[in-house]
Amino acid sequence: MFMIQAIEQASQAFNLGEVPVGVVIVNRATRTILTRAYNKVETTLNPTFHAEIIAINKACSLLSCKYLHGYDIYVSLEPCVMCAAALAHVRIDRIFFGAYDEKFGAIENGVRLFYNTTVYYKPEIYGGIMELQSKELLQKFFSNLRERMK
Repeated sequence: MFMIQAIEQASQAFNLGEVPVGVVIVNRATRTILTRAYNKVETTLNPTFHAEIIAINKACSLLSCKYLHGYDIYVSLEPCVMCAAALAHVRIDRIFFGAYDEKFGAIENGVRLFYNTTVYYKPEIYGGIMELQSKELLQKFFSNLRERMK
């Protein structure tokens, strides 16, 4: 259910010409969505405005705190190193992601941040949830982008 919501956020990003990545942050106890977000890199011209960063900022603001103990994040694509580090800093309980990202992912690919012995906080990690749906949206986006660049 929550990954469907994250993919719906990714679809909104797709419709705006953004890389289709979407996020929801969920309260573990109540199973309710606290925040939703999608990438806004192109619309803001800010390369740090990834869906995860936007959702974290909203959540911390709503809760008036810097840690997200008791919360999970559902993200349609494996987080990059910037977003994975941010998730470690806010101490999110669990990370659920859809598609694996072999180029820029930093959880199961690349630096594999949470497998590093120097990382002090390690959330539970679950990847490949609704992977095909997430991957199809990304493939469609990049296929369209390549067509426009011809």
